[in-house]
Amino acid sequence: MCGIAAIFSYRADAPPVDLSELTRIREAMAARGPDGAGHWISKDRRVGLAHRRLAIIDTSVAAAQPMATADGSFRVSFNGEIYNYQELRRSLVIKGHVFLTNSDTEVLLHLYQEYGAELLSRLRGMYAFAIWDESKQALFLARDPLGIKPLYYADDGQTLRVASQVKALLAGGRVETAPEPAGHVGFFLWGYVPEPFTLYLGVRALPAGASMWVEKDGQPRIETTFSVTRLLIDAEARTAGADADTLTDGRPGNDRLGQLVRDSVRAHLVSDVPVGVFLSAGMDSTTLAALVAETGSDLRTITLGFREYQGTPHDEVPLAEEVARRYGARHNTVWITRKDFEEELPCVLAAMDQPSVDGVNTYFVARAAASIGLKVAISGLGGDELFAGYSHFEDIPRLVGGLAWTGRAPWAGRAFRLVSAPILKRMTSPKYSGLLEYGGTFEGAYLLRRGLFMPWELPKVLDGEMVREGWQTLEPIGLLAMTHSPIRSDRLKITALEMTWYLRNQLLRDADWASMAHSLELRTPLVDWQLLQDLAPLLTRDQALRKTDLAQSPLKALPRTVLSRGKTGFNIPVRDWMLASTGVQGRGLRGWAEFVTARQAERLGVSGTPT
Repeated sequence: MCGIAAIFSYRADAPPVDLSELTRIREAMAARGPDGAGHWISKDRRVGLAHRRLAIIDTSVAAAQPMATADGSFRVSFNGEIYNYQELRRSLVIKGHVFLTNSDTEVLLHLYQEYGAELLSRLRGMYAFAIWDESKQALFLARDPLGIKPLYYADDGQTLRVASQVKALLAGGRVETAPEPAGHVGFFLWGYVPEPFTLYLGVRALPAGASMWVEKDGQPRIETTFSVTRLLIDAEARTAGADADTLTDGRPGNDRLGQLVRDSVRAHLVSDVPVGVFLSAGMDSTTLAALVAETGSDLRTITLGFREYQGTPHDEVPLAEEVARRYGARHNTVWITRKDFEEELPCVLAAMDQPSVDGVNTYFVARAAASIGLKVAISGLGGDELFAGYSHFEDIPRLVGGLAWTGRAPWAGRAFRLVSAPILKRMTSPKYSGLLEYGGTFEGAYLLRRGLFMPWELPKVLDGEMVREGWQTLEPIGLLAMTHSPIRSDRLKITALEMTWYLRNQLLRDADWASMAHSLELRTPLVDWQLLQDLAPLLTRDQALRKTDLAQSPLKALPRTVLSRGKTGFNIPVRDWMLASTGVQGRGLRGWAEFVTARQAERLGVSGTPT
């Protein structure tokens, strides 16, 4: 995992690439790649690529980036891992390609040389990359299907600038930093900034599963190759009327699930450096630890302990250590206290590339992994979204079913909200005043469940004109409806919403900045496009797979204490620490959201949150 950068002066009247700007962008991502740095600028200074390297596969100098083919026709700056690179390499060797390294980067480069943009359908991995095509005088950008790896760009109509982080583009000093209303509205609405927006008018995220093609003297073109919603719709169509054997290759559903998850775990262990496992007491991480042990790999596990919870029912350490012993892991428990958090808070805020109300816990467990010398770790992220681990997989359909009648009288919902909001705000969550207005549709009910500030509250934290402009640009209700409405199954509707919004924009983005702050590559076997494709038919069944089915996957069973343990959610003291340490205690995550955006603005010296 690395940091990439590119500048392409694609219009004839654009200024040439400035090496100092390219270097500033690259060096703002030094933590993403402490093992090396490089750059390349074309002779005509129309295009430049840069790279910060975290060496994981082929750690030799020969695999440094930017990397070029022998004749210089193609060059790449790549962030991520291609897990099936060895299989792809063998197929390319048969076609006559000659390799000089053992890296997945070189495989990616030759794969583009062979197939062009069609290479994307052959990749299994997490990735964001920029490839310069000399013969076509064009830059090709792409991002993995589920959005594990970030990629941002700024286009002023003459020059395209690209980087792995927003703050890196800002460090270059030549992007528009005026506030983006949709980004600000999205953050206060959700607690994260929904792609493709950022807080800045001049910076956009390349959407997950999308690619961009930019030719000299042309206009950038974005194409979406992968869509979670489309995948689930296709799975429903394929499995309509199919019998169980067709869906499971004759295996019982649990056996088929175990086979597929094992395959994903094996793929995510491909590395030339040791791979650790983040181990809590939950089903996701314990299952992954057990499956890693089955591969015969050296199992190294890391658990984050909180001194304030030690010896209480909230302490996950004893159960995690029991699991580690059961599977023969080399285990490390790293303890932190409130003092540790308060001392580290400035570094947390500096590492946070875009504002978020989450991610702090990942920051500390990643720090713990790095402290014992690990460069790669596996996380159980994605299990709740894939296996319906959240209560609202049941709660939202139930709410929609009970309030469907409100669609026939929308005025009633608005009237109830106007009358009840002042009262309910003092008694309980302000969300309850919006039940009749929003609870009758999946998009509205999902907004109530995942929303931070409700739509009618936004003018209290943002300028009214910004709210109006941002809401119109973002169109959150319409986008939520587009995410789920073509899908028939209630469960898959929630799966699509969670994977497209919460997982992509919050959990995966937080995992990236929080781990890369410590030069740690975080891998997610349960967030894998191949796994999702293979499991989708099973998820469409009436008795769809659940997390308890996932926990039955290991050949050596998990301890009963894990299987019987309920979901604890965000039951860690970090939340209390961050609220108390920032003076927003009593205001919850809403106060934290305001604090984070204000501190980011101060740190970056750019326009903050207009109120």
